[in-house]
Amino acid sequence: MAIKIKRIKKHSKIESILPFESINFVVMGIGLLFILAGYFLLSKSDVHGFTPLVLSPLLLIIGYCVLIPLGIMYRKKIPTEAPTPIEEIN
Repeated sequence: MAIKIKRIKKHSKIESILPFESINFVVMGIGLLFILAGYFLLSKSDVHGFTPLVLSPLLLIIGYCVLIPLGIMYRKKIPTEAPTPIEEIN
């Protein structure tokens, strides 16, 4: 008595979709540059000045709180086809 075993293909119709596209990596890279510039300016300036008290924290906040999350969450809009109106048949 033979038992037939059916093999089920797990990935037969599921497309592999990467979570990030090139635009995501570009935005996160720009965010990383902002962060590096903020730390660099923070370390190279006098303690009492415009650069360490205003410019460096702004660069760090823009990098950490705006650009990196934007790079993670951004997704291109997939165009959907508009439903066509039903034509009357005469």
